[in-house]
Amino acid sequence: MNHRTEPRARPSRVRGRTPAARTRTPAALGGPAALAAAFLAVPLAGVVAHTPWRDLTGQLTSPGVLRALGLSLLVSVLALLLSLVLGVPLAWLLARADFPGKALVRSLVLLPMVLPPTVAGVALLRGFGRGGLLGGPLEAVGVTLPFSTAGAVVAAAFVAMPFLVIGLEGALAGIDPRYEEAAATMGATLPQTLRYVTLPMVTPSLAAGAALCWARALGEFGATITFAGNLPGVTQTLPLQVYLLLQQDPAAATSVSLLLLAVAAAVLVALRGRWLGHSR
Repeated sequence: MNHRTEPRARPSRVRGRTPAARTRTPAALGGPAALAAAFLAVPLAGVVAHTPWRDLTGQLTSPGVLRALGLSLLVSVLALLLSLVLGVPLAWLLARADFPGKALVRSLVLLPMVLPPTVAGVALLRGFGRGGLLGGPLEAVGVTLPFSTAGAVVAAAFVAMPFLVIGLEGALAGIDPRYEEAAATMGATLPQTLRYVTLPMVTPSLAAGAALCWARALGEFGATITFAGNLPGVTQTLPLQVYLLLQQDPAAATSVSLLLLAVAAAVLVALRGRWLGHSR
């Protein structure tokens, strides 16, 4: 008795597609994508190409640059601390609590990220300046923010805090609330739950958000010069020093720009895999 062998079904072409075929770049997209990458890379390469390498050390160690660098580090660190004190509770509320106007509060968090920097400076003047909404009460207690180091810190925190809040809110929203509920049933108070349960679980996201917040504060220019001015040793941070050098010594401005570029690149490299995606 002859047995007929049924032909095997051919594997689906979709299932059989190789990884190389799935990741092949379409010709219609490859060209524009390459132009986009070049568009972003050329200005940065121009900074590196036009840096006076022989005079780099002398330009970066000049008294004015060192003074501006020290002030930038002070302002950015204080702005980060202010962002942590105010931004971490705000991120937790946005991720965990339901309250009237939550969408409006989230919009307020996002707004400084899309405002033109000079507009942010004008808004700070109208809010915290001498003639602003809180200018009078602040002066009554002896606090004057415009054209002061404290004003530079406020300006930097205003534009940098959203980076911390948004990243941390997303991490908190991804945590199963049952962990916090279990800690509460065991008698833990809310501060204890936040300290021993919640924060350890979001530490990587908190560190990433804090790094981006610090880097943004370090590079702040528009809101600072509008709200705090450009006073050497008081509010003249490193980006403002670049603006001043650009009018007097373009080569030195390029050297200081390279320093800020290197700091920004170092932050992004440190955050690789969390904000930039894992390499494949």
